[in-house]
Amino acid sequence: MPRKTKSQYLHEYFKSWVKLYKVGAIRDVTLQKYWVTYRQIKGLEPDLKMGELTRQTYQELLNKYAETHERQTVMDFHHQVKAAILDAYDDGIIKHDPTRRAIIKGKNPKKKKPKFLSEFELKLLLKELNLGDKPSLDWLVLLISKTGLRFAEALGVTPNDFDFEQQTLSITKTWNYKDKKGGFQPTKNKSSIRKIQLDWKLCMQFSGLIRDLDPTKPIFITKRIYNSTINYFLEKKCKKADVPVISVHGLRHTHASLLLYAGVSTASVAKRLGHADMTTTQNTYIHIIEELENQDNDKIMRHLAML
Repeated sequence: MPRKTKSQYLHEYFKSWVKLYKVGAIRDVTLQKYWVTYRQIKGLEPDLKMGELTRQTYQELLNKYAETHERQTVMDFHHQVKAAILDAYDDGIIKHDPTRRAIIKGKNPKKKKPKFLSEFELKLLLKELNLGDKPSLDWLVLLISKTGLRFAEALGVTPNDFDFEQQTLSITKTWNYKDKKGGFQPTKNKSSIRKIQLDWKLCMQFSGLIRDLDPTKPIFITKRIYNSTINYFLEKKCKKADVPVISVHGLRHTHASLLLYAGVSTASVAKRLGHADMTTTQNTYIHIIEELENQDNDKIMRHLAML
């Protein structure tokens, strides 16, 4: 084993590990999270060498990170660093697994903002939208509310994606709003490529809106748009409508929750949202599903009692 490998700093090893195993193998948005982890390691333990990794030194790294992050974030950090360290262990660079039985700590979580609106609250919000004759953030909010699209998916929608005869919207790409150059990019996963059924009213509204637009260009992109921009816009609309303030992703949660409360199957909701499998949908909306199951149990008991 080369002596220089043991004398490598942990942050140097992690950086080379990311380049070797992650670059080109995962989506850019996920890769950026690994680079954030690299910078955190370098900032917290710039002088920690691979040969000095023990359960104690690793736990000290986690504890330092936990001082300024919530427990779930610390867990995510731990999983990324652990993956690299275990490879070093398998390769014989270190003799023991220092991540074994690591204790995950973290700050108390902040008070969570509401994730979604009720049907009544969503109606109040939509009443505040100014739907003019040109694409705007108001139209973007309406589209996401009625389809459950991810923000990047909605930005990537072009007039060609609409089929008003079949009342569908095809999702085959997204818009890279995190890059100043923008541009189309692939969907989050294969399951995200889908056709979403639209209601007749939304079809009527958008058929008029996009009639004279370039069929191949994104409807809502005229300049660079940020996630924070739409969230600030949405915050003002929510306050004006006197409903809980939610994020643009909260519109997606609202769409899904309303469908579940309406009795739409989890499988159908998962397909509409572009989830890879139902497990993701079930985990995300477990509180709603459990509530509906309790209601179903009441119905079952009432029905059986009548026999």
